[in-house]
Parts: sequence; C-alpha cells; structure tokens
Amino acid sequence: MNDHPEDDVFEELGGSEPEAGEAAEAAGQDDAAEQLQAAEDRLLRLQAELDNVRKRMRREYEEAHRYREIDLLRDLLPVHDTMLRAIEAAEKASDVESLLSGFRMLSQQIEKLLEDHGCKQIATEGESFDPAVHDAVLQQAIPGVEPGTVVGVASRGYSLHDRVVRPAQVIVAKHSEE
Repeated sequence: MNDHPEDDVFEELGGSEPEAGEAAEAAGQDDAAEQLQAAEDRLLRLQAELDNVRKRMRREYEEAHRYREIDLLRDLLPVHDTMLRAIEAAEKASDVESLLSGFRMLSQQIEKLLEDHGCKQIATEGESFDPAVHDAVLQQAIPGVEPGTVVGVASRGYSLHDRVVRPAQVIVAKHSEE
C-alpha cells in the first residue's frame, strides 16, 4: 500500500486518468476548432460565390435592359427602308394611286411588325365604351344606337400584352335629344 491513500484511489480509477482525459479533451477541442475553421472557410467561400453571382446577374440584367429594343429596331429598319423608297418614288411619280398603294403596303408592314411584337389594336367600332382602353373625345346623339357604344375612332389605341400602350380616342353615342 501507498503512504498516500489518494494515490490508491487514482490507481483504482485507472492510474493517470486525469492526464489522459485532459489530452482527449484537448484533442476534441482541436477537432472542434478545425471543424469550426473549416465551416467558417466554407461560409466565406459561399458568401463570395453568392456575391459574384449577384454581380454577374446585375451585369446581365443591365445589359439586357440596355439592349432590350434591339429586336424591335431590327424589325423596324426594313419598314423605314420601305418608307424611304416610297418617298423617293413619290418625288418621281405623278400617279397618286401607286403612291396610295405604296402607303397601304407600308401600313400593313407596320401593323404586322407591331403584332409580331405583341402590340395589338384595341377593339373599338361597335364596342361598349370602356374607360380602361378608350378615351372619349366626343359624344354624338345617333338615333337607333345604344348610348355608350363606340361609333367612331379619332385615333387607334394599342395594347402590349395586358397593358394599354395608348388608349383609343373614340366617339361615343349618347342619348338622342328628341
């Protein structure tokens, strides 16, 4: 037996356990510190990657916004060329009917271009007046026509998908004063 009874207790508990436990705890803390450092590194890399994605998306958005009209312009340029040829022909020709025919073709070309880009003419003639898409410029008493019905168009209106680009300026029937 030892002179110190505490040594017997330590021997019974496994000898130098307090030193081994401290070493294991220190190793565990080192592992935890390494894992924490690795997690922090991953977090920083992910934050940097997210920041790069945001910057790239912003650049792409700004570029798309800057050049958004390019398709419309590519489609509009041939119409402009046709108009210039019509002007040139008008300067040389004395035939009004051929000029009128040229302008009709030009108008059809423009209407097709607008339709191809989702711009549609707002229905007017015979329709009920709708303040969301029509702008009444005049009211006329017309016998036999229901009040509030569009009876004439001063200026065509157009919509792009579900938004009004320009309301149609219309003449609307009102009650006849008999």
